[in-house]
Amino acid sequence: MKDLELYTKKDIEQLTRKRTNETKIGEEVIWLTSEKNWVDQLRQAPCQFVLIGIPEDIGVKANYGRGGAHTAWKPSLDSFLSQQSNSFLNGKNICVLGHVYVDDLMEKSNALNTKNKHEMVELRNLVSLIDDRVTTIVHQIVECHKIPIIIGGGHNNSYPIIKGCSLALNQAINVINCDPHTDFRPLEGRHSGNGFSYAYHEKWMRKYSVFCMHEQYNTASVLKRFIENNDQLYYSSYEDVFVREQKTFTDTLNQNIQFVNKIPCGVEIDLDAITNVPSSAKTSSGISPVQARQYVYQCAKQLQALYLHIAEGAPILSHIKADNKTGKLIAYLVSDFIKGINDRIKD
Repeated sequence: MKDLELYTKKDIEQLTRKRTNETKIGEEVIWLTSEKNWVDQLRQAPCQFVLIGIPEDIGVKANYGRGGAHTAWKPSLDSFLSQQSNSFLNGKNICVLGHVYVDDLMEKSNALNTKNKHEMVELRNLVSLIDDRVTTIVHQIVECHKIPIIIGGGHNNSYPIIKGCSLALNQAINVINCDPHTDFRPLEGRHSGNGFSYAYHEKWMRKYSVFCMHEQYNTASVLKRFIENNDQLYYSSYEDVFVREQKTFTDTLNQNIQFVNKIPCGVEIDLDAITNVPSSAKTSSGISPVQARQYVYQCAKQLQALYLHIAEGAPILSHIKADNKTGKLIAYLVSDFIKGINDRIKD
């Protein structure tokens, strides 16, 4: 069974909205031509960043969440490829790899009922199969000394991404996550709520920093664990910054970054964190899109960033009309991450 759906030149051209006398990012990106030898091709490709999608929502459903996270990848890629290629950012340093192949697993998941205990176990077993595929692909990308930018799917994919990076570097990594939830739930079978607890338990992740966590959406037992292991686990509170105003946004972000800045670090953002963005757990009280962009840029600029993972976006939530603005916001975040890395290199 294949793990990867490799994109062709034709695939990229179909997603790029061209215009006379303009050059779009999609007209300059790199693509690969061999499904069999794509790793060797990527290793030799003159690019630093690799875009890859995960069109699944199995992990969200396995956490009793709303489906729709499988719809984020394509509109995000469409928006990103159709941005202008110019002196601020061009496509020449970017490879559009494709997406993780999950069609077979999605088909199986659609026949399962989350209200049935035994079928829920089956759903979580499917998440473990996604883990295997994502781990393999991320491992190979990072071994090629490239920086993966992963879009779509539930936050369950944090675990295989962290594992893949750790295997490639032969060491545990640090992770920073902008998220209302710590996603540090019990090891009860894989789902979108325990990607980081699994990564921590299996020692793929050394230090974990959660930025602007919402106080009433995390269990007492998880908060206690962070306090008891405060040398490796850290969170800042959304309420401290925006409700009680005891800290500034910038100072809080810098504290979160400093906690994980000594070794290579993954950068995670859950779109649940941003006010009124369609996602698996849409919030009416979150950070703004501008603040999300600042978070991504500053993490890329200040940290030894290994990857960017944008999770839980759901432009097409179950039974709800598509929201095209989500793809554009994700495209902004991708651009900000790349610019942050580039500015770090310049400095």
